[in-house]
Amino acid sequence: MDSWNLADLLEGVTDAVAHREAVITSDRRLTYADFDRRSNRLAHVLAGAGVGPGDRVALVLLNGNEYLEGMLAAFKLRAIPVNVNTRYTVAELQYILADSRPRVVVAEADRLDRVEAAVGNLADTPTVIVRGDDYEQRLAAASDDRPVVDRSGDDHYVLYTGGTTGDPKGVVWRHEDLLFGALGGGNPGGDPVSTPEEIIEIAVASRTRCLPASPFTHGTAHWTALSTLLRGGTVVVDSGATFDAERLWDLAEAEEASILVIVGDAFARPLADALSDGADRWDLSNLLVVLSGGAILSPAVRSELLDHLPWAVVVDGYGTSETGGQGQMPLFSGQPGQAQTRFHVDEDTAVLDDAGRPAPPGSGLVGRLARKGHIPLGYLGDQSATEETFVELHGQRWAIPGDLARVEGDGSITLLGRGASSINSGGEKIFPEEVEKVLKAHPAVFDAVVVGVADERFGERVAAVVQVRSGRTLVLSDLEDHVRDHLADYKVPRRVVVVDELRRRPTGKADLAWARAQVEAHA
Repeated sequence: MDSWNLADLLEGVTDAVAHREAVITSDRRLTYADFDRRSNRLAHVLAGAGVGPGDRVALVLLNGNEYLEGMLAAFKLRAIPVNVNTRYTVAELQYILADSRPRVVVAEADRLDRVEAAVGNLADTPTVIVRGDDYEQRLAAASDDRPVVDRSGDDHYVLYTGGTTGDPKGVVWRHEDLLFGALGGGNPGGDPVSTPEEIIEIAVASRTRCLPASPFTHGTAHWTALSTLLRGGTVVVDSGATFDAERLWDLAEAEEASILVIVGDAFARPLADALSDGADRWDLSNLLVVLSGGAILSPAVRSELLDHLPWAVVVDGYGTSETGGQGQMPLFSGQPGQAQTRFHVDEDTAVLDDAGRPAPPGSGLVGRLARKGHIPLGYLGDQSATEETFVELHGQRWAIPGDLARVEGDGSITLLGRGASSINSGGEKIFPEEVEKVLKAHPAVFDAVVVGVADERFGERVAAVVQVRSGRTLVLSDLEDHVRDHLADYKVPRRVVVVDELRRRPTGKADLAWARAQVEAHA
């Protein structure tokens, strides 16, 4: 094998560990051989619908083996799977499908009306395959032979961003860059491999059982799943349509998950609360790592998880759709908590000053967090945005998504937040993430999102939308005193709106537009 193509690599792993469990769902247990055969069948179905190299296949699917089969089947044809949020409205679906122009859409049956309404307005109508009987009947009639395709590490992969600060964009990666930039180089936690054959050797020796809790439409979840499969591990799939903390712990116990992957406090807080309510209910002794990617855990929630899982390590992972994985902050039981979020980063990550040069450790300079090396080609069909984010400086090409950070004396990175969402109040720059951490450390606060609102005198003021923990009473004056004990006066929210349920995107990230609307409605 001489290819860094993901389909070639996964087929090589399958040949080495064919009878090992690859994917477990609520109604299926697929070995690597089973998973490969089903993906081959789907690849032939896609090819019959006209899918070939460079074509796109949109996946409007909840978590399940079908999502992972869709990704691998597309890779086998040198085609490109496209992640599409199942909660999108018709207008949002139409935007994504018009932007990505898929030849085939694989969709949930209960999303079919929305999908059909969206594709009906497209210039080129894609074939729609419906999960369930339609999907299974098509697979049953297809060949399970592997497609014969001359693949390459230069084949493309696309990940649509969550659209937190604007319309979603399709980030285009080469397979080789994705492998080394986002999937751990075939050996997460260790040195990247130097040959494809080394991936097979690692897969034979590894027995990871990984439970990604967030939707596969989120890069953290399907990157983790792909990474697990490349290591010959088992992907345990939570097939529930909505997040349920108790169900997740039941699944982690039953399938002896060794790694649980979540997205921020939106997942971690209910999980910690479930453990508090029933600490002796689950045997989670096999769980060694709880990893949060895509959103940073608040210190209070990290500590709560470790109180209940003292043998495990809780890890905050940092990375973006445009950079892949860049750094981690592990926390162990008994280790002092950190008020700031400091990541140990790889050698390709740097904080760039205004001149575009890496800031020296301990300089105190706040700059743009960037990554070089294995990074994406750019945004699908958006040259202007590509030129803004993927920049050549002093002979080196960098991905600079917009997060601001500082390099500490030991070389670690303190992440301050996205520059686009920072609040400028009277010339003072305030990072919402810093205020949110303090708010969520209050015992009566379940979740919080901070935004800036217009102010005649100071330009902007800090405002917060807060969800109260069940069974607790929140006194706003107490909350204000709590924040003042930890932060400067200008960072204290001048307006706090209490809601029954704080809305987040399916990825766990804040819905900033909704939060601002709540603040404005209560002005």
